[in-house]
Amino acid sequence: MNHEIEAIYTVWLREMIRYVRARERIISSIAQPIFWLLIFGSSMRMSMPTGGLNYQAFITPGIIVMAIMFTSMFSGISVIWDRELGFMKEMLVAPVSRISIVAGKCFGGATTAVIQGILVLLISLALGTKIDLISFLILLPIMMLIALGVVGMGVAIASVLESMEGFGVIMNFVIMPMFFLSGALFPINNLPDWLKIITYIDPVTYDVELTRYIMIGFSSINIMLSFIAVLGFTCATLLIGAFLFNRRS
Repeated sequence: MNHEIEAIYTVWLREMIRYVRARERIISSIAQPIFWLLIFGSSMRMSMPTGGLNYQAFITPGIIVMAIMFTSMFSGISVIWDRELGFMKEMLVAPVSRISIVAGKCFGGATTAVIQGILVLLISLALGTKIDLISFLILLPIMMLIALGVVGMGVAIASVLESMEGFGVIMNFVIMPMFFLSGALFPINNLPDWLKIITYIDPVTYDVELTRYIMIGFSSINIMLSFIAVLGFTCATLLIGAFLFNRRS
């Protein structure tokens, strides 16, 4: 049991070291949220109906979720990269279970995603967003839960693909529609009925609504339903990701 925990920690630590050393990745991951918060948030503040809320404060939870999503999906690229370099074979021949390897990768990817989310939150605070300490402490495990769900999806996709190019295409094809349909940038109450149905099917909708409720106390969906949906999606993607990783390996 101890060597399995040590294996998880070792893989997690490797993911953290790779993240810290890739400074350009950190900077580029922050640049896009800054654009959304500073440019898009300010320009659309007077034209979007948000029930009397400040529009920049309204979209901040969605931008944080976006940063977590994109960073989490990169954990899938690391699976393909390790496989192409042959490092994955070295990990697989180690006297530890494959579940420990995928668990280390998932927790490593989720941790870097949460750090990225915190950085975006700090930027939003500098731009005027307000959040109390209790809400921040509640938000941290929710961010980890969201990150683990997307990491599991990334690992599942990477386990069935052969190249990083293919992963990039699939990532943009999956992540961008999920983000734009989630209500991150607009209230879902004002959508036409046919679009509401698609929005409610989108699991990222519940990530955004749960984060928004914690940060500003506003949500278009029942808070318990959002939490159950986030928890269910995370458990499902982690199980699918672990299964596909184990079968491919």
